Amino acid sequence: MADLFKLQIITPERTFYEGEASMVELTTTEGEIGVYRGHIPMTAIVAPGVLKIHEAGGIKEAALMSGFLEILPEKIVVMAEVAEWPEEIDLNRAEEAKVRAERRLKEQSGEIDIVRAETALKKALVRISLTK
Repeated sequence: MADLFKLQIITPERTFYEGEASMVELTTTEGEIGVYRGHIPMTAIVAPGVLKIHEAGGIKEAALMSGFLEILPEKIVVMAEVAEWPEEIDLNRAEEAKVRAERRLKEQSGEIDIVRAETALKKALVRISLTK
């Protein structure tokens, strides 16, 4: 088994995850990254994507939305706006959000915040991908 590190994922509502992992994969604003114990210290901005936690018993997946990531040699802390296990995701709500975001992007009217609509679409697609 690879060297383990402490992983803590915190949202405003709860401690989403606290345990030991051999690797964590997530999406940042710079792209997808995978982190092992002993990684160089750094911080990054979390973007909507699928979080993969590699544990001794297998891989856990969750939806991870925006937030911040702090990497230290033996500990990783993710401060997330939203983190959800697949069983916590409301598929109907996610599909409705996808339809709304796609409609807003298609309209391209001056009143629509394009970046906000694109972000809403990404979040909906992440949620949908974890429930299927």
